[in-house]
Amino acid sequence: MGAGAAGAGFGTFADAFGDIFGDIFGAGRQRSNVYRGADLRYNLEISLEDAARGTETRVRIPTMDECTTCSGSGAKPGTQPMTCPTCGGQGQVRMTQGFFSIQQTCPKCHGSGKVVQSPCATCNGAGRVKRQKTLSVKIPAGVDEGDRIRLSGEGEAGVNGGPAGDLYVVIHIRQHEVFSREGNDLHCEMPISITRATLGGEIEIPTLDGYAKIKIPPETQTGKVFRLRAKGIKGVRSNAFGDLLCHVVVETPVNLTPRQKELLQELEEINDRDSGRHNPRAKSWMDRVKEFFAE
Repeated sequence: MGAGAAGAGFGTFADAFGDIFGDIFGAGRQRSNVYRGADLRYNLEISLEDAARGTETRVRIPTMDECTTCSGSGAKPGTQPMTCPTCGGQGQVRMTQGFFSIQQTCPKCHGSGKVVQSPCATCNGAGRVKRQKTLSVKIPAGVDEGDRIRLSGEGEAGVNGGPAGDLYVVIHIRQHEVFSREGNDLHCEMPISITRATLGGEIEIPTLDGYAKIKIPPETQTGKVFRLRAKGIKGVRSNAFGDLLCHVVVETPVNLTPRQKELLQELEEINDRDSGRHNPRAKSWMDRVKEFFAE
C-alpha cells in the first residue's frame, strides 16, 4: 500500500516534460535520495462481539527499523559514508545515445548517492534492521469486515532520514456460531417444534445483549421472519442500531417413541379428511400438479 498523491494535474504534466527535456539537454534537477518507508498491512481477526462493542488489542508485527548502532547511516560507528565516485552523489548516471540522453539509477550506490566503505556490523551497511514490534490497536465499536485502521508512522523506517510509512490494520470478523451480519443488521435461524409452530407460544432467543422473548403466533410457517428493532449493531458511521432478524425454521421431530408416532398418524388421518382446510398450501400444490399432468 502506498500513500495517495495529491494535486496530480497540471503540475505532474509539467514536471514530466521538465524531466524529459532536462535529461536531454543536461539541465535536469537533482533527485532526492530521501525515501519514505513502505506501508505495512496487518490482518486482524476479531469476534463479532468485539466488532460490535469495540476493543483494544496488541499486535506483533515484523518491520524494517532504523539501525540504532549506526543511526541509519549504514557505516561503522566513528566513520561516515562517502560520496559515490560513480555518480558524484547524484544517485543517477546519464547514458547518452545520439540525440537522446537517458538517466538511470547509479549501479554503484543504488540511488543513495553514497557508498559505505566500513559497513556497520549490526545492519551490514543497510542502515535498517528487521525487528518485531508490539503495538496497541484500538478497535472502534461497529467496525465491519474489511475496514482499515491506520496507524500513522508505524510502517517501515524511511531511507536516508525519510519519514516512516504507515501501518494499516485490516479487520476480519470471525464466523459466529449464532449470528450472521449484513450491514448493521444481524440474522439468525430460530428452530421451533411443529407443535410450537402450530399452537403458538413464547420463546427466548439470544441477542448480543442477553436474551429477548418473542411471541410465536399459531400456524407459523418456516421462513417467517421476526424483526427485533435496535438489537443489531451500531456501525462506525451510523447514528442508530440495526435490527435483529430471526428466521423461523420448523423442525421435524426425530427419534420418536411408538406413542408419538401413533399420535402423529392419528393427526395425519384427521388432516386428510379435510386437507384443503388443514394443509392449504399442500392441497394447492397438489391441485396444480394434477392440472399440469391433465393438460
